[in-house]
Amino acid sequence: QLQLAESGGGLVQPGGSLRLSCAASGFALSASAISWFRQAPGKEREGVSCISGSGANTNYADSVKGRFTMSRDTAKNTVYLQMNNLKPEDTAVYYCAADVAGSGTYDYWGQGTQVTVSS
Repeated sequence: QLQLAESGGGLVQPGGSLRLSCAASGFALSASAISWFRQAPGKEREGVSCISGSGANTNYADSVKGRFTMSRDTAKNTVYLQMNNLKPEDTAVYYCAADVAGSGTYDYWGQGTQVTVSS
């Protein structure tokens, strides 16, 4: 069964850091484009970052450039989102998603992990 499982969320003060993990099972992350999305209460879901299947290309939303870094460990079949200098507006549920079929759409999603940035 193909699954994604996020972890690493929590409560952090402004300026702090968190590292989110997204562990895949049932398929190889290295064969799929993977993205992180987030959704804050009352707001639409937005893309945060993505990495190509080859791992050669990584892109970020303007709102997180310079603060967030996406990476992957193919041996662990896991992708990460290192989040530094967190701001209250980063508060959201963060999801990872995979384009397993290579169709350009995300066909598998994790359950999400809550990130709260507050003093």
